[in-house]
Parts: sequence; structure tokens; C-alpha cells
Amino acid sequence: MINGLNLLFQFLDSFAFIVLAAAGLAIIFGIMGVINLAHGEFIMVGAYATTLVATGTGAPLPVAMVAGVLVTAVFGLLVERTIVSGALPNRLFERTLGWPVIDPLYDRLADSMVATWGLSLVMIQGTRIVFGDSLAQVGTPFGSVAYGEFSYSIYRILLSGVSLVVLGVVYWIFTHTDYGMRARATIQNEEMARSLGVDTERTYMTTFAIGSALAGLTGALYAPVLTMVPGLGGSFLVEAFVAVVVGGPSVVIGTTLAGGLLGAINAFFSNLFGTFFGRIALLVTAIVMIRFLPDGITGFVDRLRQRRQEVS
Repeated sequence: MINGLNLLFQFLDSFAFIVLAAAGLAIIFGIMGVINLAHGEFIMVGAYATTLVATGTGAPLPVAMVAGVLVTAVFGLLVERTIVSGALPNRLFERTLGWPVIDPLYDRLADSMVATWGLSLVMIQGTRIVFGDSLAQVGTPFGSVAYGEFSYSIYRILLSGVSLVVLGVVYWIFTHTDYGMRARATIQNEEMARSLGVDTERTYMTTFAIGSALAGLTGALYAPVLTMVPGLGGSFLVEAFVAVVVGGPSVVIGTTLAGGLLGAINAFFSNLFGTFFGRIALLVTAIVMIRFLPDGITGFVDRLRQRRQEVS
């Protein structure tokens, strides 16, 4: 039997988890055409950095979270400059050979998947070698709320509000800043944007740093409720990719709608049958969406709008 309050809390928890996990991935894929299979490991970097700062220096949790975000953003910037764009290695090749050797991974889906998958393996094993199989974690703040025979973490419930704030900030960045204007121009027509003076390379670099920072924020926010193991990023990757597929090309609206739909599906099936069946339901939803709505929810809405304009 479904407990209504428990179902609501699970929905809020699932919504926050999906939205926060998918936001950075959706930005990098939507603007750069790069499928980052190391996205879960970027989240791990944020979680580990937050935990190490909090436990190693005794810093307050919010300060440790800020440090986790900054560390992940810098790490993402280094990855973009070396692996994704190849800018730094190409400078070395130009000095020694006279020409660049590495082509950027922008809009090369298969190549970016292979490269970032290899990076994820290196990051997991490297973390295991340096920090061991586990890491002492910080405590979960705010305690829990009890209702009948159930209880739920207040912190995890509050993360749903944080996820909405994150989406609002991302929306503002893409609609009210110079970077957002350049990013939208690059998405629509990269060559035209470049001919009009937009530094598309810098736009890509900034985009990857922002997406990495959002991944680091996710890891930082979930550090108090996760077991610190090198493979923790895998628990985020499935939900993130499913949300990107279901949401479609619009980063903010698509992620919000996908988070709401998938959060409801996950909460319902998890409440009835357990967490395992909740994840199966998410994967089935992704398969159905790919088959019938390959452009996701927002892509389907855009097609309807275009058809109405053509008719009128």
C-alpha cells in the first residue's frame, strides 16, 4: 500500500537527484555535442573534494561544498583543454612538429564517448589507488522527519528546492548574460557565430567548466548522504542520461520536465516494489521515449509548434 506522504518525499528526492545529476551533462551535450561518460566521476570529484576538505581541515560543510565545486570546475577545465579540445597538446605539437595533431571532440559523439569512458576508468582506478576503497564521510545535517512508521531525511527533501534554484541560475545565465547569448548563437550556427566575432573555442571551454562545476555541485550536495567509494558516480550516470534523453534539446525546460516525469515514475515504482524496480522503470521509460519521441519532450513540443505555424 502506498503512503501518500512517503510517496511525496520520494518524489521530491528523486526529482532533486535527477535534475542535479543531469544539469551539467545536458549543458555539455547540448552546446558542445560531447557525450561525457565520465560525468559520474566528475560528480565523484566534487563529493571527494568536499569530504576531504570537511574532514581534513574541519571547515564548515558549506565552505567544503564551495571548495568541491571549484576543484571540479578546475579539473573539468583541464580535461577540456587536454582531452576534449586538445588545445594544450596541440600547442606542444605545433612547437615540435609545426602543426596540430589532435582534433577536438566537439560534435563527435562516438569519439567523445570512447575518450570519456577511458577517462572514467582512469579516474576510478586512480581514486582507488590514492584514497583506497572508501573514505570517511561527513554527517548528514538537519536530521530526519518521522511520520507514522516511516522517517525521511530532511536534508534530502530540501535538495529539491536547491535543484530548482540551480535550474533558475542556469536559466538566468543562458538568457541574461553575454556568455549565454554567445552559447545560444553557437548552438544555432557555429560558423555564423564565429564569423560574427564569437570566440567559439572560449565558449566551449566555459561551457565545459560550467557543466563540470554543476557536476561538482551535485557531488558536494550529496557528499553527506553517500558512501564515499570510487564507483559512486555510477549511481548518477544512468539517471543523468535518461533525463537528457527524455528532456530533449532544451537544457532548463527539458531537465525540469524530465525530472518531474522521471521523479514521479521512480517514486511510484520504488514505493511499490523497491529501488531496483524504480531504476528499471526509468530505463523502460528511456527506451519508450527513444522509440516514440526521439527528440524528447521539448523536441516534440517544438515540432508541434512548427506544425501549427505552418498550418496558420
